[in-house]
Amino acid sequence: MKALCFVDVEAVAVETIDDPIIESPTDAIVKVEVAGLCGSDLHVFHGREVGIDVPTAMGHEFVGEVVDVGSAVKQFQVGDRVCAPFTTSCGGCFYCDQGLTCRCESGELFGWRSNQSGLHGGQAELVRVPLADGTLVKTDGLSDELALLLGDNLTTAAFANELANDNRDAGQRANQVKVVIGCGTVGLISVYLARQMGSQVIAIDLLEHRRELASQLGGRTFASIEEAQSAVAELTEGRGADSVMELVGLPAAQQLAFELVRPGGTIATIGCHCEPNFAFSPVQAYDKNLTYRTGRCPARHFMDQLKPHALSGKFNELEKLISHRFSIDQGIEAYDIFANRKDNCLKAVLDI
Repeated sequence: MKALCFVDVEAVAVETIDDPIIESPTDAIVKVEVAGLCGSDLHVFHGREVGIDVPTAMGHEFVGEVVDVGSAVKQFQVGDRVCAPFTTSCGGCFYCDQGLTCRCESGELFGWRSNQSGLHGGQAELVRVPLADGTLVKTDGLSDELALLLGDNLTTAAFANELANDNRDAGQRANQVKVVIGCGTVGLISVYLARQMGSQVIAIDLLEHRRELASQLGGRTFASIEEAQSAVAELTEGRGADSVMELVGLPAAQQLAFELVRPGGTIATIGCHCEPNFAFSPVQAYDKNLTYRTGRCPARHFMDQLKPHALSGKFNELEKLISHRFSIDQGIEAYDIFANRKDNCLKAVLDI
């Protein structure tokens, strides 16, 4: 089959690799029709993750049609249209029962192979899906765009807001002041969801086109840190934000989140940090009574919660966040434009 593969640091190529086959009775094979490029893919692309096999099919966001199932698959059949989260999950282990599907005892990450073990990704003509009954979700008439967002960006934004809410009830969330640092796709959806909950939202990003989108989705936007700090102070009588969603994954963003959050507030970190230490110290966190929450999104858990809202049309406005479309044969160009933020690229997809 044809696949867009990692071949070296900052290099992908369209390769011909073996078609996937049913390896376990719980497997399904999906013919991919649309695949997404995600900021997480850039960790591999830029060589921040080491040990990945060459070639490995990239990507963990895909929508397609089931073309084969193992004998133990009960919930899906050939012809079903499906999407998937970025990790597989059994649906029945301790962690899945707790809603932490991203830490399933048998789970694997799409697009990660090391020492000839692991899964090829969804930026390919076909993808093998282990634990199909616990992993796949039927699209049930969702647009390709919303189904793709449901598997990662939308669910991750919902997770960010859940962490930021810190178990507050709906009444406490109303008029809460939230800050979003980083207005990529997940950040923009985080702005949208926070506004839907009744929160006031300050959004910070250096790129003008991202700020424009954040404004359209209900946020007050700033490029200047000083102006954002002034706006937060104005809204909170100088206390600081009730919560900050940090979606960048860099020390400067973590430090900014710490400076913006009020005493007793919450930092929700979704940006993937690669540094060995925090930007602030344990004693600083102690002195601020800080709640710091982070982790990989349990996307499969959130997909069931968000799918009915997606089917109702509540999230249709988010389709515009997909800014660029390419064929799989244009995959090298797609990664160049997406990774280097050319042409105001926000979210890119591949038509397979």
